[in-house]
Amino acid sequence: MIYPNIQKGVFLSRPNRFIAMVDIDGQAEKCHVKNTGRCKELLIPGTEVYVSKADNPSRATQYDLITVRKGERHINIDSQAPNKVFMEYLQSGRHIEGVTYIKPEAKHGGSRFDFYVEAGNRRIFIEVKGVTLEEDGVALFPDAPTLRGVKHLNELAACVSDGYEAQAIFVIQMRGVDCFRPNSRLHPEFGEALIAAKAGGVEVAALDCEVSPDNLEIRDHVPVIL
Repeated sequence: MIYPNIQKGVFLSRPNRFIAMVDIDGQAEKCHVKNTGRCKELLIPGTEVYVSKADNPSRATQYDLITVRKGERHINIDSQAPNKVFMEYLQSGRHIEGVTYIKPEAKHGGSRFDFYVEAGNRRIFIEVKGVTLEEDGVALFPDAPTLRGVKHLNELAACVSDGYEAQAIFVIQMRGVDCFRPNSRLHPEFGEALIAAKAGGVEVAALDCEVSPDNLEIRDHVPVIL
């Protein structure tokens, strides 16, 4: 996916989870943060960032904060992006061969999943999670406790019990990591739920991305260590 009107800036501060102040061409600008996670290891004053200028002049914030530079690596922090790039990945046929039907935001029972896919006789529910946290070459999810994430894993396991395939896909919004792990140190229940979901037949996969200031594209599988 391509972002329009990208400009380079310097992160100044984050007054609240929705807003960041960014120096753009010497002017402090208010930018929308498209990620409600903590991102404390990324959004450090003085850090190089990239923003997309909105086409709508009546918007309260004229910029969206998209990408952060961490060392030599660009990290996309747009929480809406993983579903968009995964849709492109599905449509390319690289993830599942012979796809004939894709339904985003699909319901099953009392649950809603990011995607429902049909390919031949296969019926598959997929939940996608974006990953922006990296420590010593390891991609970690979540970066904050997530009861919703635990619920999704339990619901995916229920789909398998109902005769469907189910997948938990972690889209790592950077490249160059060695592996993916659940962040059990921060949220032990999530790590336990992921192990239980895999034991219950849920496929667990992690995909890294090619990231540049104005682009995000799924690249390849990385090892998952539970």
